[in-house]
Amino acid sequence: MAQAGVRINGLLKRYGTGDAAVDALKGVDMQVAPGEVVGLIGPSGSGKSTLLKCLGAVIEPTAGRMTLGEVVIYDGRWQIRDLRTLRRDKIGFVFQAPYLIPFLDVTDNVALLPMLAGRPNGEARHRARQLLEALDVGHRAEAMPAQLSGGEQQRVAIARALVNRPPLILADEPTAPLDSERALTVIQILNQMAAQYETAVIVVTHDEKIIPTFKRIYHIRDGRTHEQAGEGRIMQ
Repeated sequence: MAQAGVRINGLLKRYGTGDAAVDALKGVDMQVAPGEVVGLIGPSGSGKSTLLKCLGAVIEPTAGRMTLGEVVIYDGRWQIRDLRTLRRDKIGFVFQAPYLIPFLDVTDNVALLPMLAGRPNGEARHRARQLLEALDVGHRAEAMPAQLSGGEQQRVAIARALVNRPPLILADEPTAPLDSERALTVIQILNQMAAQYETAVIVVTHDEKIIPTFKRIYHIRDGRTHEQAGEGRIMQ
C-alpha cells in the first residue's frame, strides 16, 4: 500500500478505572491510503463510534499511535497542541444528517470553514462554488438548505467536508437517510473526490446497499478490527 493518509497502531480507549474500567478499543490497527475509501462496519457497541471520535480528535485515546499524512498526531498523548485547528483544517466530517446552517445559503455553508481558517471571503466562496459545481449542485449555490432535497443537502455536506482539502474524511452513516439510488451516488461521489484530492475516506455504515462498493472493509468487533477485501462494485 502507498504511504497511508491515516495510520493507527495499537489504539486503546479505556473508560473508567479499576474494576469499573471498560476497554472500548483493544489495540486497533488500521491504515487508509490517500485517495482510498474504506468501509468500517460492526454491530452496535463494537467500538465504531469510539474509534471515529478518536480519529476525529474529539476524544483522547488511552494508548497507541495515530499518524495523519507525515504528522504524528497522537503517541501516548496528543502531539498536536491545537486540536480545534486540526479538526477544522485536516479532518472533514460527513454525518448521517447534513447539519447545514439554516440561515446561510449553500455557498456560505461551504465557504464558512475556510473563512474561519483565515481565507479571504472571495477566495473561500470561489473554492466553495468550484466544489459545488464538481458535485452537480452549482445551480443551487444561492439556495437555502430548506429548499434542497435530501440528496442535494448531502452533496453540500460533502463539499463542506472537502473545502479545506483535508487529508482525512470521516463519514458516519452518510447514506442512512437516502434511497438506494441516492446512496450509491453519494458513495460514487466520495470515491471520485477521494481520488481527485488524494483524501483518505473512512465510511462507518450499516447500509447493506453500499457495503459491496468498498474495495477494503474493516470489521470491528469487541474493540478490535479485522480487515478483509471487499467487492469494489461502484455502480455507474
